[in-house]
Amino acid sequence: MANRYKPAMSTSAAPDDLPPGSRQVAKGAGTALLARAGGVVEIISQPLYVWLFGLPTYGLYMVLWSAVNLVENFADLGMTSALQRVVPQAKDDAERAGLLRKAMLLGLIPCLLIALGASLGAPYIAELMNVAAKDRDKLATGIALFAWALPLWAYLEIATSALRARKAFGPEIRLRVMWEQVMRMIAAIVLSLLGADTLGLLMAHLCSLALTCIFSTRLLARYYRLDLVLKGGGKPDPEMTMRTLLAGLAVLPSNIVSRLFADAPPLILNAIIPGAGGASAAGLFAIARKLASGVQLIRQAFSYVMAPLASEAARHDRRHILEIYGFATRLTIAVATPVVCTIAGGGRALLALFGSAAQPAFFALALLTFTRLIEAVAGQAAAIQSVISRYHHPLIGSAIGLAAALAVGALLLPQGGMDGMAIAVSTGIAISVLAPMAQLWIHDRLHPFAPPFLRTASVSILVGAGILALSQALTPFHHLVRIGVGVLLLAGGIWLSGRFGLGREDKLALGKTAERLRLV
Repeated sequence: MANRYKPAMSTSAAPDDLPPGSRQVAKGAGTALLARAGGVVEIISQPLYVWLFGLPTYGLYMVLWSAVNLVENFADLGMTSALQRVVPQAKDDAERAGLLRKAMLLGLIPCLLIALGASLGAPYIAELMNVAAKDRDKLATGIALFAWALPLWAYLEIATSALRARKAFGPEIRLRVMWEQVMRMIAAIVLSLLGADTLGLLMAHLCSLALTCIFSTRLLARYYRLDLVLKGGGKPDPEMTMRTLLAGLAVLPSNIVSRLFADAPPLILNAIIPGAGGASAAGLFAIARKLASGVQLIRQAFSYVMAPLASEAARHDRRHILEIYGFATRLTIAVATPVVCTIAGGGRALLALFGSAAQPAFFALALLTFTRLIEAVAGQAAAIQSVISRYHHPLIGSAIGLAAALAVGALLLPQGGMDGMAIAVSTGIAISVLAPMAQLWIHDRLHPFAPPFLRTASVSILVGAGILALSQALTPFHHLVRIGVGVLLLAGGIWLSGRFGLGREDKLALGKTAERLRLV
C-alpha cells in the first residue's frame, strides 16, 4: 500500500510556514460537516429501523450500540484525541507512522480483550437486560456477536482521527455516509426481507462497520506510510509510546464524560424500567438524542478541525488561536441557532415519523436540542484546550459536569423517567462545556467574544425566534407538510443569519461559498 502514499496535504491546509487562519477553519469545517452528514442520514434510517424491527427491538439495538460506544471511549485510552495533539507536531513520515502504530496498538488491544470477554460472557450479560419477550431467546447470541463491533468501531475511530490529524477532513465523507450509514440501511432492509428479526439489525451494523474499516485502511495509505506502520521502527521507542499515551490519557476522562452523557441514559433507563418498557424507554430517549444530534454535527465538524489547527497555530504564536477561535464560534452560532429552532419547533412532526408511540419523547427532544446549542457554541473551547493546555485541565470541567448530572439524576430518577434523565443530562452537558471556556480565559487569556460576536448572536437569536413562531403556526398541518416547510425555514434562517449576522471578514473567509450564496 505504500506506493499509494501522497505526501501532499489536503486542500484545507495552510502552507507549512504560515499559521492557520479563518479560511482554513471554514474549508476544514465544511468538509468535516459533510463527513458527519451520516447523522442526517440517520433521520431517515432510524425511523426505518423502527418500522422494520419494532420499537422494543430498536431499543435493544440502541442499548447495545450505546454500550459499545461507551466502552470504546475508555478502552481506546484516548488515542483518537491523542493523534490530534501529536501528529501535527511530528517531524517526518517515519515519526507519523510510529505515532499511528502506537495509537493502534494502545487503542485496539484493550478493545479486543474486552470484546472477547463480553462474547464469552454474553449469557450472563443478557440476564441483566430488560427486553421484549420476543427478543429474549436470541439476546445472548446477539450480545456475543455484537461485542465484536467494539474493536471494529475503535479501529474506525482511530483511523479517521489519524486522517483528520493530517488535515484530511474530506475523506471521511464516503466512509461515514456511503459505507457506514447507507450500507447499514441496505443490509437492514435485506435482512428484514429475509426474515431476520432480533439479530437482523445487529448483523447489518456489523457488516457496515467491517466494510468501513476496509475502506478506511485504503484511505490511511494515502496519508501515512503504512509499510512503516506495519514493520515498526526497529528499536523500541519508549519516549514516543509515553508521549502518545499521555496525550490520550489526558483527555480520556473528558471523552468518557462526553460519551456518558450520550450513551449511558439508554442503558440506565433500560436497567430501571422492567420488561419491554425498559427497551422502549431506551429507544425513545435514543430517538430524541439522535434528532438532537443534528446540532451536534456542527459542533463536531468544528471540533475536528479546531484541534489539529490549534495545535499547529500554537507552534507559531498562541495569539493566532484567537482568530480561529472567534471565527469558529461566530459561524457556529449563525448556523446552529436556526438548526436548533427548526428541530425544536418541528419536534412533534419529526417524532411522528417514528409513529404515535414516539410523541412522549418531545420534552426530551426539545431540551436536548437547546442544550446542544450551548454545547455547539462553547464546544470550540474544549477542542482547543485538549491540544494547548496542561494535561489535567480538561479533567476539571468534565468532573464538575458529571457531578452535577449525577446529583440532578439522583433527585429526579427513577420517578422522572425519560424527562428526568433529559434534565440531568442537559445540566451536565451545559456545565462540562462552559467550564473549558472559562478555563481558557483564566489560564490562557483566550476568548471568542471579540466583535462582531454580539452582532452575530443578536441576529441569529432573532432569526431563531422567527422560526419558532412560524413552526407553531404550522401545527394544524400534516407532519410531512410541517417537515417540508421546516426545511425551507432552516435554509432561509441560515442564510439570514449569515447575510446579516456575520461580519465582512467572516464572510470573505467562506470564499466562493459566500459569493454563491450571495452573503456578500
